[in-house]
Amino acid sequence: MIEEGDRVLLVGNGRTYFVRAGNGNLSTDLGILDLENLIGTAPGDLITSHIGSSFTIRIPRPVDFFAHARRSGAPMLPKDIGLVIGYTGMNHHDCVLDAGTGSGIAAIYFGGIAARVVTFEQRADFARLAAANIGDAGLANVEVIPADVLEADGRYDVVHLDLSITPAHVEHAHALLNPGGYLACYTPFLEHLFAVLDTAQGLFGEVNAHESIGREMTRSARGTRPSTRICHTGYITIARK
Repeated sequence: MIEEGDRVLLVGNGRTYFVRAGNGNLSTDLGILDLENLIGTAPGDLITSHIGSSFTIRIPRPVDFFAHARRSGAPMLPKDIGLVIGYTGMNHHDCVLDAGTGSGIAAIYFGGIAARVVTFEQRADFARLAAANIGDAGLANVEVIPADVLEADGRYDVVHLDLSITPAHVEHAHALLNPGGYLACYTPFLEHLFAVLDTAQGLFGEVNAHESIGREMTRSARGTRPSTRICHTGYITIARK
């Protein structure tokens, strides 16, 4: 059942709204919705505006937080996060260290899979926003620490870095990883990729770099073809200790 303060998606008539159950109204061109009426409902129920437009209630998933949550910058795309999860084999036994939290989108994805996620963000304002998004996602197993990841200690099964990576970051990640654990680095530029590779190849037994490319398909009355939108996003390096 949906409780006061819960994040909810309202979907209908070609519209999607990311709202919070409780006091207040949502004004749309399809009518006004009383958000207090969401309390006590369940996913799949309908809520109706004052002019009779119906919306289906959904519980947001990580991809919805990517699309609708407040951002502090450009988060990793779901396809890039998926590569990290897939190539590290992240699972419900893992303790994950994430750094460069930003809006907390990657940490939300990881938190739905891993046993525990600790995410470091140097900027206090970004850390507060990420903590709010993670709280909205209902993930009690994700902890946001407003500090430099180079201050991190403990032992981890996966370390994920999405920041301006230096050799010191790679070296520190290696020291924190359990034997057989994985380092995953997202780098938008080749220069950062080279810094990761040059350091990781001297420390890790397995090092592989991937360019992340993906294209959506566009279908219309004229025909079907790959989208002309940008398909390259960055480079992901996976290293195993």
